Amino acid sequence: MKFYPLQFEPILKDRIWGGTKLQSVLNKEITSETTGESWELSTVPNDVSVVTNGDFKGKNLNELIHLFPAEILGESVLERFGAQFPLLFKFIDAKEDLSIQLHPNDELAQKRHNSFGKTEMWYVMQADKGSRLVVGFKKDSNKEEYLEKLASKEIISLLDETEVKTGDVFFLETGTIHAIGGGVVIAEIQQTSDVTYRIYDWDRVDANGNGRELHTELALDAINFKTTKAKVNYENKLNQSNKTVHCNYFKTNVIPLDGKMNWESHKGSFTVLMCTEGNFTLEIENDMYAYKMGDTVLLPAALENASISGKANILEVWV
Repeated sequence: MKFYPLQFEPILKDRIWGGTKLQSVLNKEITSETTGESWELSTVPNDVSVVTNGDFKGKNLNELIHLFPAEILGESVLERFGAQFPLLFKFIDAKEDLSIQLHPNDELAQKRHNSFGKTEMWYVMQADKGSRLVVGFKKDSNKEEYLEKLASKEIISLLDETEVKTGDVFFLETGTIHAIGGGVVIAEIQQTSDVTYRIYDWDRVDANGNGRELHTELALDAINFKTTKAKVNYENKLNQSNKTVHCNYFKTNVIPLDGKMNWESHKGSFTVLMCTEGNFTLEIENDMYAYKMGDTVLLPAALENASISGKANILEVWV
C-alpha cells in the first residue's frame, strides 16, 4: 500500500460568535454568515474527518487508523494512545468575543465525561486592529473573589487581556480561563476533546431570547487561580522548523518558508502541516502535492521524508 499526504473535508460549525472570514481569508465553503469553526482533523464522535484525495478518498480517519494503525499514527503514538487519533485541529473565526471558558484536565475529564482533557495552543493567523485575547488572571486570585466578580458580572476585571497580531502564539494548559476576542482568526491545536466549561457569555441570547448554558459549578474545581504565562516567544528562522510549543500532548514548530527545504519525518508519529499563509508544494518520491493558506494535511507516519518549496508559513505538528 502506498501512503501519501491526506487531506480531509472541513467540518464546519455554526457559532453565535462566528463570521465569514473562514471563507474570505481561508477559502472555506462556509454554510452561513456565522460560521465560527472549521474542524480540519477530528475523530470526535459524530464529527470524524473524511478523506478527500487519492486512493483513500471517502474513508474516514477512524477507518484508516483501524486498517493501518502503525502506518497512519506511528508506533510511539500507538503505544501511548492506542488506535485513536489524539489531537483535534481547527481554524476559528471569532467575529465576536467567544465566551469566557476553561477546560478540565485529563483526570477530571475522564471521571466526568469519559474524555481526554483539553490542553491547547493558538496561532494567530489574522487579527483586526485592536483585537485581543483573554488569557488567565491579572494576578493570583481565589474561589471567593472569583465567585463574587462572577455574580456581579465583573469577571473580566480579574482577567488578563492581551492585544494580538499575526504570528502570536499562546499555550493554554488545562484550567486556564480564556476567551478569543472578536476580530481574530486562529489555528488551534488541542487534545481530542470537546469538553468546555463556559463561565460567562457576555449576557448574549439567541434568536429565541435564551442564553447559552453556563457551567459554574463544574468549573470551580477545574480552574487554575494562579497567573499563567501563556504567550510563547519563539525564533522565526527562514526555511527552518522553529520550536514553538512542545508539551506532553503535542509538539508544534513554525516553518517560515521562502524557497526550498528538506523535511524529515518524526519517527514513530504522524505529522500534520497547517498552512497559515501563502502557498507551498510537497515533493515525495517524485509526486507533487500543492497547498494554500487554510489547507491542513496529514502526513502518515509511514512517510519518511519530503522536500517543501514555496513561500508560506506552516505549522508543523507531531506527537
